[in-house]
Amino acid sequence: QVQLVESGGGLVQAGGSLRLSCAVSGGSFNVNAMAWYRQAPGKQRELVARISSGQNTHYSDSVKGRFLISRDNVKSTVSLQMNSLKSEDTANYYCNRDPPYSRSGMDYWGKGTLVTVSS
Repeated sequence: QVQLVESGGGLVQAGGSLRLSCAVSGGSFNVNAMAWYRQAPGKQRELVARISSGQNTHYSDSVKGRFLISRDNVKSTVSLQMNSLKSEDTANYYCNRDPPYSRSGMDYWGKGTLVTVSS
């Protein structure tokens, strides 16, 4: 069954950069669109960046021009380079398929990785 392991989060000052990584196993990675999502305290989870199996990318307006999503189909990893970080980027970040993988009929999510941007 699919496993998602996110890493790379941390505390960074506003204007700084972080690179998130996600290792995917058991999920037919190569044929799926993958995405990074985030959930800030008290808010719903939102999709911020998406990459198709053919490397086409899409970004939410809030991160466009600052974040860059990439994937390695050999290693089954997806990454998110985050630049010019803002306090409003503070959230727990998750990678997943778009739409999300499911287990036992429910959306499956990894633990995520916490990004905290100090102003």
